[in-house]
This record gives sequence, C-alpha cells and structure tokens, in this order.
Amino acid sequence: MLTITRSFQFCAGHRLYRPDWDQAKNLEVFGLCSNPAGHGHNYSLEVSVTGPLDQETGMIMNLRQLKEVVTQRVVADVDHKNLNVDVPWMRGIIPTTEQFAEQIWTRIASLLQQIAPQVILEEIVLHETPNNRVRKQRS
Repeated sequence: MLTITRSFQFCAGHRLYRPDWDQAKNLEVFGLCSNPAGHGHNYSLEVSVTGPLDQETGMIMNLRQLKEVVTQRVVADVDHKNLNVDVPWMRGIIPTTEQFAEQIWTRIASLLQQIAPQVILEEIVLHETPNNRVRKQRS
C-alpha cells in the first residue's frame, strides 16, 4: 500500500462565537477571534489517500480525480467566503479549525468512496496559519 498527498490553498473568513453567549463571554473564550467583523486566513489543506499500486497506470489514484473531488466538495464552496454565513455545510457550527476539518473530511470521504473505491481517505491536515494546524486521520 502507498499513500499519496495533494495540497490545496484557499482563503476564507470566519468568526468564532456562540450566539447564545454575550460579547463578554465570547471575548473571554475566543479572544479576538470573536470580533463581530470576523477575520480571515490563508488556509492550506493536505489530503492523503492510501491504496494499492495499479500496475497498469503506476498510480494508486489519478491526482486529477483527487483534485476534482476536493475542489468540487470543498474549495469551490469556501474560497473567499465567510464560513459562518456563505457555506451551507458550516452553518450553525462554530468554525474552529477542528470543526472545519471534521466537515471537510465528511464532504470528501463520501464522494471519494464513490469515484475511487480502491483508495482510503487516510488523513487530512488543515493549516489555518503557519503555526496552527489540525490533523484528522482515519480511525
């Protein structure tokens, strides 16, 4: 079995807050990230799949297919968007990097299984900043 990784970049904004808390509580818990105007990030996403080497093609998966899945199910929805307002699959979810990674996993795992059943979604790594990232691995 081999693992291959494809990287993606996109920009998105968000606000970390709970609408049932007052501004003081949101500021205490989420700090400046609870600013009512929100803030943005230049995200980097790494998507890794594992599978057997296809002797005919020399690939475990055509990277063009992986690019299409991630672009269609994630990047097209979130690039230059507000995660709180513009992305239906993030509505009602506090858009922390952890929650965002969970939603991305769900979005790409289902389609990936349909178009490339020979591979397994192994891991995603979502970089919110150069210093902060979340890693989700298959369990």
